[in-house]
Amino acid sequence: MTTPPRSVVITGCSTGIGECAALRLDRLGWQVFAGVRRAEDGRRLAEKASHRLRWILLDVTDEDSIAAATAQVAEAVGSNGLQGLVNNAGIAVGGPIEGVPLDQLRWQFEVNVIGLVAVTQAMIPLLRLAKGRIVNIGSIAGRVTSPVVGAYCASKHAVEAVTDALRLELGPSGMYASVIEPGVILTPIWDKALSKSGSALSAELAQRYSAEVALIAKTARRARKHGLPPDRVADVIVHALSATRPRHRYVVGRDARIRLALQTILPRRWMDALVHRVVRKYGRPRT
Repeated sequence: MTTPPRSVVITGCSTGIGECAALRLDRLGWQVFAGVRRAEDGRRLAEKASHRLRWILLDVTDEDSIAAATAQVAEAVGSNGLQGLVNNAGIAVGGPIEGVPLDQLRWQFEVNVIGLVAVTQAMIPLLRLAKGRIVNIGSIAGRVTSPVVGAYCASKHAVEAVTDALRLELGPSGMYASVIEPGVILTPIWDKALSKSGSALSAELAQRYSAEVALIAKTARRARKHGLPPDRVADVIVHALSATRPRHRYVVGRDARIRLALQTILPRRWMDALVHRVVRKYGRPRT
């Protein structure tokens, strides 16, 4: 009898990390269920993959979409269950906390946290059948907060806690949950965030936080030139899904390791002073 391929659901496969992970796991022989919000994105992804890859319409903020996607996966995998779930879908909301519109703050958590939990809850019965693994795409921002991206950092901090809870709760069932914490990755997420953040601020707040916003904009431009390619994260996803002893946390990128080390070594006041100094030095808007 032929052994069926291992199966995995990945959310947010239209671009970036999700697309790269879907193609990598497909090449490794996994049956990939690639979640996308638009059919055209799914068809484009399928053209790059083998016959095993199946794209599914999956909006992590829509209960009906999650239910329909789960039903498709359940029908395909049957009693073999699901070996992996990669929660990658996410957005970034920029702006200082005092100026972030509350509807955008709620949307930040709706996608990055509530949506992640909703998909996980729906897939757990299938994962339990195969003693599968959950891999959540967090960020180093979930452990090291920066100014004017507090909403995003807060959502990724929540992902850290959710992952730890899942690992503790599902461990007795032979399951495991890991979180991946990338640094600057070459994806379009911050371009989208920064294009919207400035328009939501009053003139007073835009002036008050101009240096911080300028620094984040420089970071986004640097990501386009020097950010790690998404396949570096895909490598780590493969390890988290396949290794005999997966890690509970994966820090990806030299910049992420440096930021975490500074946060660990320096007293809090020193770390705050360092951030303020960097903002003053590198965050001056271009004249």
